Amino acid sequence: MLRHNLLLIFRNFKKFESTFYINLIGLTTGLASALLIFLWVSDELGFDQFHEKNGRLFQVMVNRQSGTGIQTEDMTPAFLAEALAEEMPEVEMAVTTASLQGFDDIKLSIAYEDVTLKEMGKFVGKDFFNMFSYELIQGDAEQILADKNSIVLSETTALKLFKSLENVVGKIVTLKVKDEGYVVSGVFKDLPANSSYQFDFLISWDAYKEYLQPHWYDWDETLYRTYILLSEGSDPQLFNEKITDFIKTKYKDSPDQIFIRPYSSGYLHGKYENGVQAGGRIEYVKLFSAIAIFILIIASINFMNLSTAKAFSRAKEVGIKKSMGAGRRILILQYLTESFLLTLLALLLSIALVLTLLPQFNLLTGKSLSLVFDLRMCLAITVVVAFTGLLSGSYPALYLSGFNPSLVMKGKFQTGKNEISVRKGLVVFQFCLSVIFIVSVLVVYKQIDLIQSKNLGYNKDNVIYFDTEGFTGAEQDLAFLSEVRNISGVSHASGTSDIIVNPSAIMTGISWPGKNPEEVYVFNGVGVMEGMIELLGIEIKEGRSFSYDFQSDIDQIIINEAALEIMGLKDPIGEVIDFYGDAEIVGVVKNFHFKSLYEEVKPFVFLLERGAMQFMVKLKAGNEQENLSKIEESFKKFNPGYNFNYKYLDQDYQALYASEQRIAVLSRYFAGIAVIISCLGLFGLAAFTAEKRTKEIGIRKVLGSSEWKIIKLLSADFAKMVSVAIVIALPLSYYITSNWLDNFAYKIDLQWWYFVGAGALTMLIALLTVSFQSIKAALANPVNSLKSE
Repeated sequence: MLRHNLLLIFRNFKKFESTFYINLIGLTTGLASALLIFLWVSDELGFDQFHEKNGRLFQVMVNRQSGTGIQTEDMTPAFLAEALAEEMPEVEMAVTTASLQGFDDIKLSIAYEDVTLKEMGKFVGKDFFNMFSYELIQGDAEQILADKNSIVLSETTALKLFKSLENVVGKIVTLKVKDEGYVVSGVFKDLPANSSYQFDFLISWDAYKEYLQPHWYDWDETLYRTYILLSEGSDPQLFNEKITDFIKTKYKDSPDQIFIRPYSSGYLHGKYENGVQAGGRIEYVKLFSAIAIFILIIASINFMNLSTAKAFSRAKEVGIKKSMGAGRRILILQYLTESFLLTLLALLLSIALVLTLLPQFNLLTGKSLSLVFDLRMCLAITVVVAFTGLLSGSYPALYLSGFNPSLVMKGKFQTGKNEISVRKGLVVFQFCLSVIFIVSVLVVYKQIDLIQSKNLGYNKDNVIYFDTEGFTGAEQDLAFLSEVRNISGVSHASGTSDIIVNPSAIMTGISWPGKNPEEVYVFNGVGVMEGMIELLGIEIKEGRSFSYDFQSDIDQIIINEAALEIMGLKDPIGEVIDFYGDAEIVGVVKNFHFKSLYEEVKPFVFLLERGAMQFMVKLKAGNEQENLSKIEESFKKFNPGYNFNYKYLDQDYQALYASEQRIAVLSRYFAGIAVIISCLGLFGLAAFTAEKRTKEIGIRKVLGSSEWKIIKLLSADFAKMVSVAIVIALPLSYYITSNWLDNFAYKIDLQWWYFVGAGALTMLIALLTVSFQSIKAALANPVNSLKSE
């Protein structure tokens, strides 16, 4: 029986060749898209899941009450980990992690003999390797960070420094920022790509404490992250209730409340609004999962429509089989087998297509995905094939197996109205999704364009920045900047404690005349050297810029309009406020976007300083490489032994929206695929319709109908279906895109032409698809279709 069914299936594939290829191309493309999306989604869901103690591993978060609402931060007090471990029996282990001065992405120079590297370094507690499952190649997890003078290197870093991993432990590496030697106590395997916490070497937290001597708690010195391992059987929810006001037991005036979240949830669920978890990257995971399902549905609809459309051609086959005693169950099994066989064939082709496209897909997504047929992948493929095969074949199988054999054999079989309605409804659904995809892609593109072109209130172009690591202090900083400013290709040069794009410093201990002492306000800010306001092109609204020519016994600060609004000062220039000591407001600048456009502009403070953590230089247009070489020459003159590593400021700004840009590109491709698959089905239906009405068209032409009328006749039904799809899709697409735009504080206005344009484009594509078959049928010689009559 199986052999007989397979033979019939292959004969039908050959008999209805065009339908077979349309279905095969649609299903192959749909399955390939679904597999690529599965790889991406699986990688996203797998972030930080590899830790053996993942179920008990948590990060401590801070909810900070302020006059503008609750801000959620992952930065905590310096000694919170130690206090929790000592006072809370539920905490089995706790570690603090820190970057130098709170800069997450700062790279530090480490050296061995004549090799100097600039690598990402972190300071971590001694139980770090006991809590987190980072694989050690050399060293004991219990003792590897016990000594404050120990350093643990990544495999790649160790190979760069020593050329080999033999006898690495015990060698002394110099951390150049401290000019101090650290003994290599171990080597860890390079971190997996799906680890959200990245580093190249680790130094003991005890070394950080000795070097920078942090306070237990300072509202403006919460530069550290705290991770805990709960003991077996501890209830995270009860523990959260217990520790909410833990900081207030140490400092009663603290505005902070703490809570824990699963460590592995931070990557996908990192967004908080007014103290409540409100999404994050998980939204993209949901979006692309939905896209994969919809693409498979669209491809499956093609199979349904074309199979039922060809029902008349297979009616006699069904009639004969039923007359010979074949039951409906056997016929359903045959047609489902046909569906699954086509799906399996499409699967093989889709796997080949995925392997071909995967390198390019990795470039688009910024990942290193690979198609590995492990248990999880095999299970996913099985589910996808089962879903697609059943979805594609169930309706045609039920429909075809339900034919009345007596009517079929008497030649009285006719297509029912319900069947036509279902087919039309499926086409409407296909193109409804296509319109939504087109509108969404257009809106995402326009929003990204706004982000890239919006006047940020400062000029980020041709600005480079680099660390001051190795510079000895303010006097050397000033001398270096003075020399750099004399380079003909440099327009401005200055220094800052942090870069202007997404600065990490948060300040709450600011007071001014008339401020309610019970209220806490959160300010962002950076310390800058003379000339920074001019370098960035930030517009001064009131007062003046910074200048060392104005001598003062107190600090000088410049605030933005948002800060002035909160302070409510009518005449701010010359006003002395409490900014960790007396500070005079010398200027007010217009608001500028130092954070993502997801957020409104927040209060910001510039503080005049004479030294810097980073230098910033604005280059004149033209001869950039020559000017960079001159800056490097000056850098090495003042700072011998250190490498000149710089970044462009505009690249940091683009990095804020890297996810959105990738999503925009991927959405564009997948929307195009959805439209193409929909058009393939429409093409097949148009061909079938033209074929079925061949004699009618011949008669009409003989009776005097023009080619144009024939084309209109054949295209009218399809145009109506697409029109219905457009009417349904436009309000849905408005709802979807407006909800997405609500995530941005600064967003485009949804213009009417986005929707009209998407509808018109869909209609044009559909008519072009149908017109090929319509024109072909209209131009055919009626003699050929009527000669048998």
